[in-house]
Amino acid sequence: MVIAGGFGVGKTTAVGAISEIKPLTTEAAITSVAAGIDRTGHVPSKTTTTVALDFGCITIDSDVKLYLFGTPGQDRFGFMWQDIVIGALGALVIVDTRRLDDCYPAVDYFEKAGLPFVVGINRFDGLMAHELNDVRWALAVGDDVPVIAFDARNKLSVRDALLAVLHNTFAKASASA
Repeated sequence: MVIAGGFGVGKTTAVGAISEIKPLTTEAAITSVAAGIDRTGHVPSKTTTTVALDFGCITIDSDVKLYLFGTPGQDRFGFMWQDIVIGALGALVIVDTRRLDDCYPAVDYFEKAGLPFVVGINRFDGLMAHELNDVRWALAVGDDVPVIAFDARNKLSVRDALLAVLHNTFAKASASA
């Protein structure tokens, strides 16, 4: 499963909240040059950024493990996505409603790739700046793309978001069969 979205939306946090192993992260300090490029204004306390991927896993049962791959959020690392999505069941595109435009590249990517995805609005401080239907409209995603709210810091909330991705994946597979 791929966890994608813009810079600072909660991808690393979501992987860390749900993974049963200590997540592999590729966090690096944000340099002054990167801070000028990465629009850190809405996340001023963010001091690190993912430069390759995050990896975690969840055991579903004795035969099935779900592997989680968090993408880097900056456009300059977009070339890596093609390798990260190989074999993926689906994607959770995490959105910060204060910066909707940061998730457009992820939404566009998964629409073009044909990979089932869910838009997950991360409730920063328990709040959302926009309603779910307003976000759907702004992103121009169809009714076949679930738009949900969740908290990337909360294990059960992340679990529910990942379940939404699995349900969407299985629904699309059943519809095409």
